[in-house]
Amino acid sequence: MDAAEPSPRRPGYEWATRGDVNAFFGLMLDNVSGLIITTSLLAYAFGIPAEFVVRRMIPGTALGVVVGDLIFTAMAFRLARGRGRTDVTAMPLGLDTPSIFGTSLLIVGPAFVAAKDRGLAVPDAAEHAWFVGISMLLASGLFKILCAPFSGWIRRVVPRAGLLGSLAAIALVVISFLPLLSIMSDPIPGLAALAVILATLTARWRLPAGVPGALGAVIVGCAVYYGMRLVEQLTGLPGLSGGSGERLPMVMALGLPLPMGDWFAWLGGNWAEVLNSLAIALPLALATVVGGIDCTESAAAAGDDYPTGQIIFAEGIATLVAGAFGGVIQTTPYIGHPAYKAMGGRSAYTLATALFIGAAGMLGFFVWIFRLLPEVVVSPILIFIGLEITAQSFIATPRRHYPALALAVVPALAYLLNIQLDGVLFDPALAGAGVRFSDLAESTRKSAGTITMLAGGFILTSLLWATALARLIDGRFRSASITFLIAGVLALFGVIHSPLPEERVMLPGRAIDAMKGLGRYEASRLQTPYHWAAGYSGIALVLLAVGRFGTPPGPGDHQD
Repeated sequence: MDAAEPSPRRPGYEWATRGDVNAFFGLMLDNVSGLIITTSLLAYAFGIPAEFVVRRMIPGTALGVVVGDLIFTAMAFRLARGRGRTDVTAMPLGLDTPSIFGTSLLIVGPAFVAAKDRGLAVPDAAEHAWFVGISMLLASGLFKILCAPFSGWIRRVVPRAGLLGSLAAIALVVISFLPLLSIMSDPIPGLAALAVILATLTARWRLPAGVPGALGAVIVGCAVYYGMRLVEQLTGLPGLSGGSGERLPMVMALGLPLPMGDWFAWLGGNWAEVLNSLAIALPLALATVVGGIDCTESAAAAGDDYPTGQIIFAEGIATLVAGAFGGVIQTTPYIGHPAYKAMGGRSAYTLATALFIGAAGMLGFFVWIFRLLPEVVVSPILIFIGLEITAQSFIATPRRHYPALALAVVPALAYLLNIQLDGVLFDPALAGAGVRFSDLAESTRKSAGTITMLAGGFILTSLLWATALARLIDGRFRSASITFLIAGVLALFGVIHSPLPEERVMLPGRAIDAMKGLGRYEASRLQTPYHWAAGYSGIALVLLAVGRFGTPPGPGDHQD
């Protein structure tokens, strides 16, 4: 080529495609549902005025999503420009689902109830609970930023089976099964929408006129859902449509609150309560750090290799900003990157989600969305995301490590059982009848206690178990033993296998005292933090002995 002839231009980054419509529906609806669940839990379960939640807590919470998704959009542009690629998919970010329940049920809600019990009026108690939530969010953001420099090293030393195994566990249990319960609660419109999702997004068939699959599923599902309601109203035939259940009031927000001045004044007299709540908040933050590392590895396996430290740092910044403006729920990278990439999403979907969720949270119209779009109609999108992530986890993992991926799912099954179990054990009807945990049969208490402990910190447990088994398969017995010793230390302080329902981190002696106070000790006296630590130490010793005296497998014993 002549020196004077200009070099051919590389194609620009195709940051917006038709696939972004599908991806936008998935990410947007996931975040809107998070806002709805947060508001519902705080307003209905604890009695915090809905107007206070929508106008004070939700705008800052939504702002965290805005900041995080905008940062991730910019990172996608930079990655595409740096690699000369046109197909980079932005990392999705949204509200952390475990934190929605953990923060609402274990931190903010109880703080409101305790403040009322001390004699505070409802508005003052709501503000007190709000400030507690802000404190937890600020602490979580700082914690993530401190973890960011070490996240790349963690990603390098943990095998892909460990990182993707915990993602597969979440994908199957949290993202796929729980929405499936919603679908099956009203199967006629739910299965109709699911059929469109599976045919278009999973089987890759196209709808007429090029309608995106997610949009088509919503249209079909809503047509069936509202058609059944119309027929029921016209004919009077019962059982054609589901009831609407409890509905949040139509409260409009007025922009962003600025609570920092009042929060600093409040903190001086309430720092002890803040420190006590950190035992719940920091494990939730740690779980999002681990999840963020997992998500980065998942994105790399799908072809988009983002710097791990920058992903975690951005997550921390988004959480800090949310707390500074009154948010109470932390953000986290979502595990749906491979699914959104399979949909054809690029960067427009995260940009659109940021703008939409920002407006919905700061103006309060997110409630209207879930009034118009029934949960049973949007849940099928999450089914696809869960299936795609699980499939991608196996595709990106060496075949010999498949047993490690399967093992990682087991703690998540305990988490699923624990969700249903808590719904029974903490049913107000039991408390109203004077039934305590200690009144249950010993076998029931033992089973419930075991499920609680296995579910506690299940994301970390999945990562550690899968990592250890992958090391074993590779013949690295010393590394596997070290992994189990780390698990033992974490179990000793309740980071994993906490014996308490709220998964509080504390010294083992205090945990045993708390078990006795809750009536959980007698049936689980062989499952204290000391027993868990000793058990994991025993595994480490046994593996070292096998590695020292055993016979290694032959060349054909493992398949890649």
